[in-house]
Amino acid sequence: MRIAFFVNKFPSTSETFILNQITGLLDKGHTVDIYAHYRNRKTKIHPVIKEYKLLNKCHYLCWEVNDPWYKKIEMFKLAFFNTIKNPYQMLRYFKCCIKEREFLNLKYLQAISHFSGKKEKYDILCCHFGQVGMMGVLLKDTKCISGKVITFFHGNDISQYIDEKGEKIYNYLFENGDLFLPISQYWKEKLIRLGCNPQKIIVHRMGVNPETLKKSINKADNREKITILTVGRLVEKKGIYFGIQAVANLIEKYPQYPIEYLIIGNGPLENSLRLLIKERDVEANVKLLGAKTQDEVKEYLETADIFLAPSITSKKGDKEGIPVSIMEAMAMELPIVTTKHSGIHELVQDSISGFLVNEKDINALEEKILYLIENPDVSRVIGKQGRNFVEENYNINRLNNKLEKIFLNQKKKH
Repeated sequence: MRIAFFVNKFPSTSETFILNQITGLLDKGHTVDIYAHYRNRKTKIHPVIKEYKLLNKCHYLCWEVNDPWYKKIEMFKLAFFNTIKNPYQMLRYFKCCIKEREFLNLKYLQAISHFSGKKEKYDILCCHFGQVGMMGVLLKDTKCISGKVITFFHGNDISQYIDEKGEKIYNYLFENGDLFLPISQYWKEKLIRLGCNPQKIIVHRMGVNPETLKKSINKADNREKITILTVGRLVEKKGIYFGIQAVANLIEKYPQYPIEYLIIGNGPLENSLRLLIKERDVEANVKLLGAKTQDEVKEYLETADIFLAPSITSKKGDKEGIPVSIMEAMAMELPIVTTKHSGIHELVQDSISGFLVNEKDINALEEKILYLIENPDVSRVIGKQGRNFVEENYNINRLNNKLEKIFLNQKKKH
């Protein structure tokens, strides 16, 4: 098959799940091209990107314009010159704009300009995130590109984005898209409530490769240091504020336990979290480590004792999907302390592979972490059960086999 992956930014260190799909399909002999709205120049380059030369396969459709007046000028110029160059394509674009006003936007004009005079032929247009799916259907409907439009829904695209844009924002996508792949049952139910045809929905989970995430260090009986680990962007929905408060309480109440809390990731809340750490006087124990490569994250997972993912719904309604970081921690046999948030309960089985508590419940987070610290034998059992569950249900190799079949079935419908 010829497959086009559409994404917002590429590369992105926080979206390894997309890399896993791309490389899995390349390994199966399919042709894959990547179309990104924008280039992410601030991120670390994942080794897999270099190994598979993915930057050579990536095409950038848009360029960022911040000045509002320049945006208007740029839109007029693109509309004018594209109409002269390819009037039929632009006529189809303006017809789409009449049906869906969201398309009257600079980034869509930029993308159409990229394909001006061309018609790329693919079997599958795989779009990650609902907003990107909108780009996919527009490019198909304007005859810039051909293929079945398949859209993954993850988190923000089906929570905060809908709160901001309204529940009808995806109506055009639902009508013109071919298939929708929410990453959890939780999001499938949301799609149906929004009016998506249930016959066009298949739950398809993100996953990890358990073969590359085997625990080789057993430090369960080493009480010189008890390491709690969080991996995630420093944004509100990750709930790291509450994780720090819970760990700080434990450090204050139980000085006999040599606790350290390591937080991997960067983001807009870094300064406020550093201030919180200072206010709680736990700078010696709680460390913000910044962004790390996948190999570096694995090294920290190797030596951690507990994985903490205190996810919450942000004030603006932003929610997680099912964090891949939790899957990786479970594959490394770490017991999980997390929250009853979004589809996380579909991954972490309460009291079996970890503990689920209510969002923002600092006392409950504290209680479950303490229980795991005081019961290392239970922690080991929970960790092994977590790995077994990931191997069975979130194994990227099995999931890529399933995804290939889904794509082939769609291709047959041409």
